[in-house]
Amino acid sequence: MAGSVYRLGVVSFLNSRPLIEGLDRDSAGVEIVFDVPSALPGMLDRDAVDASLVPVIDFVHSGRSWSILSDACIGCDGETLTVRVFARVPPEEIHTLHVDGDSHTSVVLASLIWREMYGRQLRVTPYNPSVDREQCDAVLLIGDKVINNRPIDLDIQVDLGGAWKSLTGLPFVFAVWAAKRERELGDLAQMLAGARDLGLANLDHIAEDVAPGMGWPVELARRYLTRRLVFKLDRRQREGLSLFLELANKNGLVAHAPELVYA
Repeated sequence: MAGSVYRLGVVSFLNSRPLIEGLDRDSAGVEIVFDVPSALPGMLDRDAVDASLVPVIDFVHSGRSWSILSDACIGCDGETLTVRVFARVPPEEIHTLHVDGDSHTSVVLASLIWREMYGRQLRVTPYNPSVDREQCDAVLLIGDKVINNRPIDLDIQVDLGGAWKSLTGLPFVFAVWAAKRERELGDLAQMLAGARDLGLANLDHIAEDVAPGMGWPVELARRYLTRRLVFKLDRRQREGLSLFLELANKNGLVAHAPELVYA
C-alpha cells in the first residue's frame, strides 16, 4: 500500500495518546478517527477504518477474522486508575453492577472478578448517570471520566487492574491494534510500533500538553502514563490476555475463547 493513507480507529481517552505520537502529522500518511472503545470494533467490521485499537473481548465475536497487528497495546500490571468499580457497599455485597456503555472488555472483566474473587454472579445493567446516580449501589466506569467526573457519593472503589493482578499475578491487556486478516497493510505494523516508541519517549510532553485539555491534572497524568499503564504486548501481557479469555469462557461470559493470531 505504498503511498496510501491509513485510516485508524483510536480510543478517545488519554491512554491512547502514547500509541499515536507523531501519527497526526500531515506527512505520516495516517487519518485518525477517535471514538469510545465500544464503538471501534464496528468501524473495523464495516471497513470504515483499516485498523483499530479494539477492546480485546471483541475478538470472541463469531464471524470476525482479525489479527493482532502490532506489539503496541493498552494494558496494565496492577492498578489502572481509570477502570474502576465505585460502590456504596462492600464488594462482596454487590448484586447489580451498572456499567459504562463505553466499555466492552471491562464489563466482562468485572463479571469475571466478582465470580472468581467474591463468588458472586453480578446482574449487569447499563448505567444512565442522569437516572441511576442516586439509585445504584455500584457503577463501573472507564476512561478519563473516572478522573474528571467520578461519582463522589460512591466511596468504595475496586480497581479492576489491581484486582486482576491479585487474582492471577499477571498483567492485563485492555486493547490492541487489530486488522482484518485478509487486509494488506504494508508497513503499518512497524509504523504503529514506532509511534508507540516515540510516545514512550515523550510521556512528559503528553502529560503536560495534552492531558489538561482532557480534564487531567498534569502530575496525575504523568504518574498514570509512566507508572500505571503498559504499552507493549510482551510475553507476560500475552499470557494475561490468553488467561482472561480462557477464564471468561470457563465462566460462561463468552461463547468461546478464540485462537489469537498475531500478524
